[in-house]
Amino acid sequence: MGINESVTKNIWIGLRFGIGFLVLCGGLYTAVITFVGEQLFPHQARGSVIVHDGQAVGSTLVAQAFADPRYFYARPSAAGYDPTATGGSNLAPSNPELRVQARARSEQIQSKEQVIAAAIPVELIAASGAGLDPHISPDAALFQAERVAAQRNLTNESVTALIAQYTEKKQFGVFGQARVNVLKLNLALDQMKDK
Repeated sequence: MGINESVTKNIWIGLRFGIGFLVLCGGLYTAVITFVGEQLFPHQARGSVIVHDGQAVGSTLVAQAFADPRYFYARPSAAGYDPTATGGSNLAPSNPELRVQARARSEQIQSKEQVIAAAIPVELIAASGAGLDPHISPDAALFQAERVAAQRNLTNESVTALIAQYTEKKQFGVFGQARVNVLKLNLALDQMKDK
């Protein structure tokens, strides 16, 4: 067997292995894992989409911008709440631009909530790492409760009780922090009656 025949044989062996592994890993494995995921976790496999009145209104995994004062708002998003552009701003704490952004957010919240800067939970000023965090802390929700109650003509107590109802505990009682999904909370608000 000459050198050319040996090289040609090795090329064909490599191509067969490459195509075989492409079909196995890129096709068969993906199809099996997708099927198993849809059988075991159908809601999550389809993006954890929330359907309200027969219409998809969002995902429990992706934050949305709520500008209407009748709703709770999520953490700021460096990605503009665009799920195709996830990511933080990558600005270091020493970067002057980050300070400018934080100051602007603080002033906006002070105006909206009629509070001083020191009263604002830091998570409402600082963008989340992925830019699409759908949760806020119970403290950040309670911080907004008075405004939401006034805008909706509800009692503070009823809005506070709703926040408590939609507060998710630590994962398995150990991981993470207590949190409130903003979209779920806002949808529940729309179901409440005026006082």
